[in-house]
Amino acid sequence: MTFMAFQGSMELGIIYAIMALGVFISFRTLNMPDLTVDGSFVLGAACSATCTTLGHPLLGIGMALLAGGMAGSVTALLHTKLKIQPLLAGILVMLGLYSVNLRVMAGKANIALVNKTTVFRFISGNTMEQYAGIIIPSVVLLLALLLLFWFLQTRFGLVLRATGDNDQMVRALGVNTDTTILIGMALSNSLVALSGALIAQYQSFADISMGVGMVVIGLASVIIGEVLFGIKSLLQRLIAVILGAILYRLVIAIALEMGMPATDLKLISALIVALALAAPVIKERLAAIKKRYQLRKGGHL
Repeated sequence: MTFMAFQGSMELGIIYAIMALGVFISFRTLNMPDLTVDGSFVLGAACSATCTTLGHPLLGIGMALLAGGMAGSVTALLHTKLKIQPLLAGILVMLGLYSVNLRVMAGKANIALVNKTTVFRFISGNTMEQYAGIIIPSVVLLLALLLLFWFLQTRFGLVLRATGDNDQMVRALGVNTDTTILIGMALSNSLVALSGALIAQYQSFADISMGVGMVVIGLASVIIGEVLFGIKSLLQRLIAVILGAILYRLVIAIALEMGMPATDLKLISALIVALALAAPVIKERLAAIKKRYQLRKGGHL
């Protein structure tokens, strides 16, 4: 792999790691499969691109956070108030967001940001300019990591984590789990939209279909990180999610360098997620085969 390819993969991995933290909140902390991700990612990109074309890239980041939180809140309300299954609620919001995203993008399927001032151009005119794609997302990711780590250790954060583990027990203690789920889903999709906002300004365009498969990338990052880097403590789990996202992008980059057609990326992503999900079962069966082999070998002796 060339240095440029490696650097590009690291830059994308860091930005997607922010989205992976959002998926971690819904998928692991709240134990809710949330398909809103595919729509809220594009929503963040659309808000970011629209504001950037007007000359306000930082405002675009803020608007993306707010819009993503609203999208997650709608999913949570559909689930908690109307008793729609989380999976179906996410699908409904994702479908609705397609039209909303087109509205935000003024009816255009894509918005180009070529020759527009983005947050990545704030570092210009010095030797660090060529590393802006790593420095700026890294700062945002570090802030998100620290704030999320602090939040999940607060009293409300502990309630949020307990809701995902056993919501009936939490309700028995007199806690309104509907509010907990609402805030958790809003936070989750805010991070996803923030990632989409950065991607739009990093790639200098926003497209209505750029969110397809984002939930798969997020799940891959979470699962790969947990399998390879461990889940002993909260901080270790959060760092594992980040490392999983970066490793995922590196694997994709290596596959492309080896000549894999870009059209096969989604298939490879699905296979990576399937293997990561099946890793515990595969490990168990390999251990059982090894044990049987050792017993047979010992019997012959």
